[in-house]
Amino acid sequence: MSKVVAAIKSFALTLGAPGLFLVALLDSSFLSLPQVPDLLLIFMVTRHPSLWLVYALMTTAGSIAGCVGMYLLARKGGERVLRKMVSAERMERGRATFQKWGLLAVLVPSILPPPAPFKLFVLLAGVVQIPLWEFVAAIGLGRGFRYGLEALLARWYGQQAMTFIDKNLRPVSLALAAVLILGGVAYAVLRQRRAQHAGAV
Repeated sequence: MSKVVAAIKSFALTLGAPGLFLVALLDSSFLSLPQVPDLLLIFMVTRHPSLWLVYALMTTAGSIAGCVGMYLLARKGGERVLRKMVSAERMERGRATFQKWGLLAVLVPSILPPPAPFKLFVLLAGVVQIPLWEFVAAIGLGRGFRYGLEALLARWYGQQAMTFIDKNLRPVSLALAAVLILGGVAYAVLRQRRAQHAGAV
């Protein structure tokens, strides 16, 4: 498998930005390439810092495309597809999490690296048939936040960013997820207070 990953990385590097799209698509579909999109993104930005936004957007778009493919397959095949890929116990735990947190169950794992069960929630989103545009928005927000920040770090700190992310991807991702969750909670509370204020007037 390591030879396959090395071949994919080498091929992606020759393609440039489209290569990032391809790697992210593969990683977010049925072929897992742990940390490869992240490290490849950072490496490319260190070589061409002015293209950091292009690289981040292409990586995000590739991830969205891969996730949409899995979502549509699960939406068409229903639970039969899910049962072939995960155990019944894991599926029920995922279902309970999804029912409790909704799209946050997709958004938060989209920021986190493995072993976060990201693909399970992508498939569950298809099974329960949440609106496609909401699904795409959640994936785009999570992956865009993650890849965008990584690209910025690579632009600012160069090779040091790659070394740091390689060793600390999980805690960095957890911090990003926490920031995003806190921001979402703050927005929801603020919106609720405004609605209550408007109703009282």
